[in-house]
Amino acid sequence: MEILFTVVILIVSVMLHEMAHGFAALYLGDPTAKYQNRLTLNPLHHIDPVGSILVPIIGFFWGGGLIIGWAKPVPYNPYNFRPNRYFDVAKYGDAFVSIAGPLTNIILAIIFGLFIRFSSPLGEVATIFANPAFINLSVIVTSLNIGLAIFNLIPVPPLDGSKILFSLFPTKWYELRARLENMGLFLIVIVFIVAGTFISPIISLCFRLITGF
Repeated sequence: MEILFTVVILIVSVMLHEMAHGFAALYLGDPTAKYQNRLTLNPLHHIDPVGSILVPIIGFFWGGGLIIGWAKPVPYNPYNFRPNRYFDVAKYGDAFVSIAGPLTNIILAIIFGLFIRFSSPLGEVATIFANPAFINLSVIVTSLNIGLAIFNLIPVPPLDGSKILFSLFPTKWYELRARLENMGLFLIVIVFIVAGTFISPIISLCFRLITGF
């Protein structure tokens, strides 16, 4: 039952992560995600059988409790981006779209983490937040979203962190990024295998900083 509950929360979290990419691209002028019905809360449009279900279950039982995953990537076309008054879209458009996903996970982690930090039996509303079931929900949401943010910010293609990192390099480096992205699944498997050794301590530290526990 616990694994089912955790997977459901993970699916919602990665779904919001991918929707954030789509809305960021739409803000820059690309409606691809909208036309492909990827800005919907219907999980059937986002679930990846491997990344949303199989990988989290493997992590739960055999990954030392480290649960990470992903949804189907939201498509976008950078050639549709309009000029933006705040930054060079040609150079930083990919990074803008990419950072939206992890940022959404960070915001979710902070919101539910603060519920944990300030839960106390003072008043009716606070009593709801102090309910053990709600606190357990908040713990799972906070830890999962911290993990998703950290995992996706790893600068290895095709993860979001690689697009953010390569936006800082000259455009001639983009060919290297494209070659690495062709090895995407292989690289993700490697990252998943070694991730526990350095992600888990970072998740624990961030969880303590946000929640105070």
